[in-house]
Amino acid sequence: MGSSAGAGSGEFHVYRHLRRKEYARQKYMKEKAEKEKLEDEYHQKLEENKRKSEERTAKKRQKRLRKKQKQKVKAKKQKHNKSSSENSENEINESQDEESANSTKDSSEENQKENKIS
Repeated sequence: MGSSAGAGSGEFHVYRHLRRKEYARQKYMKEKAEKEKLEDEYHQKLEENKRKSEERTAKKRQKRLRKKQKQKVKAKKQKHNKSSSENSENEINESQDEESANSTKDSSEENQKENKIS
């Protein structure tokens, strides 16, 4: 008995064309997926590098600010110490001046008393 539902010889060319088209579509999808994966990895790497760079920058910024703050405190301390030493020197000089003025005053009072007595 013969077969009446078999594929003709002309159908083979159509099948081969569809098969080639399907393989090309699958290949395109795989390449597109691979390309997207590589782009995602690249962008993640860029973001990671940017984050690390910002962390380093922030760390160095904090270090600079701490150093600057220490210098301000040190300068303020030195200024305070300098003014304190100047104040103490001024106080010493003033007390010496007062003592000499008092001694001069005392001696002038004694001279006046002697003059009155005489």
